[in-house]
Amino acid sequence: MNFQNTLSYAQQLDREDTLAPYKSEFHFPQHQGSDVIYFTGNSLGLQPKRTQQYIDGIMNDWKSLAVEGHFYAEKPWWDYHERLARPLAKVVGALPQEVSVMNTLTVNLHLLMVSFYRPTKERFKIICEEKAFPSDQYMLSSQVRFHGFSPEDAIIEVKKRKGEHYWRTEDILEVIEANKEELALVLMGGVNYYNGQVFDMKTITDAGHKAGALVGWDLAHGAGNIEMQLHDWGVDFAAWCSYKYMNSGPGNLSGLFVHEKHLGKKDIPRFEGWWGHNKQRRFLMEPEFDPMPTADAWQLSNPPVIAMAPYLASLELFEEVGMRALIAKRDTLTSYLEFVLQEIDKEVESNFEVITPKQDRACQLSVLLHGEGRNLFNFLMHNGVITDWREPNVIRLAPAPFYCSFEDMYRFGQLLKKGILSK
Repeated sequence: MNFQNTLSYAQQLDREDTLAPYKSEFHFPQHQGSDVIYFTGNSLGLQPKRTQQYIDGIMNDWKSLAVEGHFYAEKPWWDYHERLARPLAKVVGALPQEVSVMNTLTVNLHLLMVSFYRPTKERFKIICEEKAFPSDQYMLSSQVRFHGFSPEDAIIEVKKRKGEHYWRTEDILEVIEANKEELALVLMGGVNYYNGQVFDMKTITDAGHKAGALVGWDLAHGAGNIEMQLHDWGVDFAAWCSYKYMNSGPGNLSGLFVHEKHLGKKDIPRFEGWWGHNKQRRFLMEPEFDPMPTADAWQLSNPPVIAMAPYLASLELFEEVGMRALIAKRDTLTSYLEFVLQEIDKEVESNFEVITPKQDRACQLSVLLHGEGRNLFNFLMHNGVITDWREPNVIRLAPAPFYCSFEDMYRFGQLLKKGILSK
């Protein structure tokens, strides 16, 4: 497209945007009486306005029905989580029986590791990306130590090439091949939190399986952001948080995926709890665990429905719009943001460097601000732009397509220019 860095052009793009009305479906923080420009949906998505009615419904049922709400509420609590499975499966490219919602992300990764990291003396190594999100690093190291291995020996980090800001798929495949005799698991982030790179999950999954390993993905920055086909790719397991692009509220529940080929197995190692037990016999209080034939077998306790309500409200929006339409707007919006950055860069004779690879990106642009410091970030925050700062001098910009507009991108560019010139 032949973009223009003008207000009238940005407003024209908004008029042509079929998803533009969805911006009014969300609550925005206010700055001097106007909505902020919100770039941190990769940390915490905005609250959908319909969320309140979903939570109120449960609170009213609790007030009027008490314990009977488990079975007689408008949306009975005992199977409330099942309402999330079908729309969530569409978001991540899974079968409904392959997904469940419970706990939080790192908790679910630990629980999934019980099933899918079963090291032996011969096969015990795990491959991940260099400088994975700290919680993943802590989780992997503690799992390795729990099994009696040293993280220094068992965890292999795939590094970026010297002077580059991104990983090359061929380097990941080379590390998998080099360690194939000792490799137990490949577990990486599907979208890197720092540089926004989207990994080639299908190719990496295929390579891990060819090497005789299992393959899992942390999709914290992937769910609701990128197109995935977890079932068709043969991914063994995955987990994600719901509070970033999926707008379910701070620290809210995690989703998980377990491939169909692993379901219905009573002998798979797993930490077990009564909500993973056969649904039809759950209240018979039987002593022997009979797992659900779905990913719900990994559930432990009855679902926290007050926490699930915002997730269900957001999934309703995803059902209405569909991932294909979201991704189409995401790509145009992100490209326009990149264009605006390039135009401002020329005007102020600065030196912005987008460290997110152009061909492997989604909603996020990570921008290295050469010659600029945290004062620029502070200026943006004080002028109604909510963005994210990462040391040494990177700002992460995530123009979420549900609620960011093309006019937002233009106005951000003007504020960025003002912040640089006002030094």
